[in-house]
Amino acid sequence: MTRHSAGGDGGAERPDGSVLSLSVPKMDCPSCAGKVEASLERVEGVLGTDLRPIEGTAIVTYDPARIGEGDVAAAIEGAGYAVRGRASEDTAGAGAGSGSETGETAEGRGEIAPPAEVWTSERAIRTWIGGLLVLVGLTFEFVLGWNPTVVSTPLGALSASDAAFVLAAAASGVAVVRSGYYSARNRSLDIDLLMGAAIVAAMAVGLFVEAATLAVLFSVAELLERYAMDRTRDSLRELIALAPEEATVVRGGEEATVPVGDVEIGDTVAVRPGEKIPVDGVVRDGESAVDQSAITGESVPVDKAVGDEVYAGTINEAGYLELEATSVEGDSTLSRIVDLVRDARSKRTDREQFVDRFAGYYTPVVVALAVATAVVPPLVIDTTVTVSVAGYSHAFVGGWRTWFVRGLTLLVIACPCAFVISTPVSVASGVTAAARNGVLIKGGRHLEAMGEVDAVAFDKTGTLTKGELAVTDVVPAGGASETEVLRYAGALERRSEHPIAEAVLDRARGRGVETPEVSAFETVSGRGVRASVDGTVYYAGNPAFFAETDGPGGEALTDGGVGRTAERDAERAVERDAIDVTVRRLQREGKTVVLVWTDERVLGAIGIADEIRPEAKRAIAELRELGVGPIVMLTGDNEGTARAVAEELGVDAHRAGLLPDEKVEAVAELRAEHGDVAMVGDGINDAPALASATVGVAMGAAGSDAAIETADIALMGDGLGKVPYLYALARDANSVIRQSIWASLGVKTVLAVGVPFGYVSVAVAVLVGDMGMSLGVTANAMRLSRISPERFLDPEGEEGSESENETKSGDDAS
Repeated sequence: MTRHSAGGDGGAERPDGSVLSLSVPKMDCPSCAGKVEASLERVEGVLGTDLRPIEGTAIVTYDPARIGEGDVAAAIEGAGYAVRGRASEDTAGAGAGSGSETGETAEGRGEIAPPAEVWTSERAIRTWIGGLLVLVGLTFEFVLGWNPTVVSTPLGALSASDAAFVLAAAASGVAVVRSGYYSARNRSLDIDLLMGAAIVAAMAVGLFVEAATLAVLFSVAELLERYAMDRTRDSLRELIALAPEEATVVRGGEEATVPVGDVEIGDTVAVRPGEKIPVDGVVRDGESAVDQSAITGESVPVDKAVGDEVYAGTINEAGYLELEATSVEGDSTLSRIVDLVRDARSKRTDREQFVDRFAGYYTPVVVALAVATAVVPPLVIDTTVTVSVAGYSHAFVGGWRTWFVRGLTLLVIACPCAFVISTPVSVASGVTAAARNGVLIKGGRHLEAMGEVDAVAFDKTGTLTKGELAVTDVVPAGGASETEVLRYAGALERRSEHPIAEAVLDRARGRGVETPEVSAFETVSGRGVRASVDGTVYYAGNPAFFAETDGPGGEALTDGGVGRTAERDAERAVERDAIDVTVRRLQREGKTVVLVWTDERVLGAIGIADEIRPEAKRAIAELRELGVGPIVMLTGDNEGTARAVAEELGVDAHRAGLLPDEKVEAVAELRAEHGDVAMVGDGINDAPALASATVGVAMGAAGSDAAIETADIALMGDGLGKVPYLYALARDANSVIRQSIWASLGVKTVLAVGVPFGYVSVAVAVLVGDMGMSLGVTANAMRLSRISPERFLDPEGEEGSESENETKSGDDAS
């Protein structure tokens, strides 16, 4: 029924009922969520809960026929946590809730807790007062040499220092003891109960300095941890804040500014330079450059014109745009990203589940040791006992006061907070950092799994290549120029609808080549085209068509055919041999060859292929440098093309001619041979292979619902440089989690061993074992946000690729 980021299975389906989303800012740790969960479970009519301490939100499903919103909020407040705002929505089969009681609104999925005024809160002020009183007490005790009695009671006298310590414990410890009371009432053995019990016990036996020190230091630790958690929440707040609150719509020829929630599908939305685009849409008027780094992670603004898609939260850099809205506020690409990031942060990883189970044993055992430390030694040690081991001796001093303090110190160390939060904080940091760089990770378990993959399989078409035919080579022959080859090839292909014709025309337009009008145009199916230009018949087609038309030198080409046998002069023979070499080279490279010729001469050859992405080779090299291997290419393309692309990219192996089910088999074979496998594809036709891999990574998922839903991880842009970034981030996240778990456990173990020997005081236990380790774990997790995808991107980009193509185009056939 229940799930939260530190408990439950993270995947329970919410039963029918009204959904109440609550902002609970001070519910900021797994033990906090545990208390809230226990309190809600005792309320009849609560059907399910989704508790998210990292966000400070609680999403409760309840039966409105049995309880109301106030009952749910009261149960949470009964666990000791104030509710800041509430709003409800219905799920299937349930009536509406009563609406907002506080005037605040929240989506059914819950708002992020608002920023906290940590250092000016009532808790902070009481902590500072307590700290000042501790300094006053220490001054009377150790500095002034004058410590008069200020209060006399039947139970004893209080000196000035004792009074200061009592007041300090009261000022700083009341909130701790109150939280401990709520923990006890909810039967939760957590840090609040342990610290509250320690403060009360110390006060009861007259250990005023220890009680005051513990109360002040623990309150400082709580404030620091709350500040660190608020910083963690900032990353998601920034992601949500990308979407503007208002939009300018054009209705009836008039512009009106409305809330984004009022924009409907089909509305015309005006976006001026410098404004954020409010909803997903299609450009209907205007041109501009749009900074869409927030969605795709692209560092350079993308040119947009009529017919292009744009996304909510991106920034219109230059021109005026009018869009046709294709989504409403809660269904935009940005909204889906935010929802999936929030879901990912609430799903527990395998390590998190292990740590929770371990903490369930660790805390009771250490509490038992604390009690035994406080009770047993005073009973068996009257004065002093010296123990010698391997030449080392230590004197254990008797006396209940000494051992009681040591028991309190162990009680502080019993709190498992640092290693319990190590995984969720690291996952939150990693998932949010990835989302801000255009990589959507749909759960902590996928982040962990990606960091442990042993092999990566890439789809070819649309992943390693652009998925679009393009001219890669223009090789003139017989004294013709590149411009002449493109001029006549473009003229002939202008009337064709074949993808190859489009590629040739794109190249001609890109070079500014004007194409002449043609007459007597004819298409030869499967071969090419011919037409008359200024009275001369020109041909454009494959080598087989060249031979069949009895073209110059046709009989020497590898595709064969019946050629004429008349003798040719030496110049024609050289031409023939040169074009034959060119055709062979281009075919070896897996390219489609288009020849351009007349009955008298060959103008040249054009190589066409699905162009390799300019960053693909570097991305593969980066993965190899990071230790991933083997790297395999899977494709449904023919063996010749697959082999040429594989050799160009330097992958370890390739498999060609695969149907979708055969790609699944190939992935299964890789998993059997190498272990964990990541499959990178386009998220649509590679869906079966993505699902069968340890981790499925979809390319170019922005604007594609299917890709986002299919894959475990979605790259919102088409840049392959994000793949090594993703692996590096995931690997470092796993490393950070391991470091945090073992460091916190190791520090607590060392402190626990030192307590019986008197080497560890209450102050050291709080400063190092609790506050220090919790802050250290959080700071360690925040390092993940500094990993940048920029170092994995090819600085030459497309320009480098174009440069290569131009070099090839200029090669002389001879």
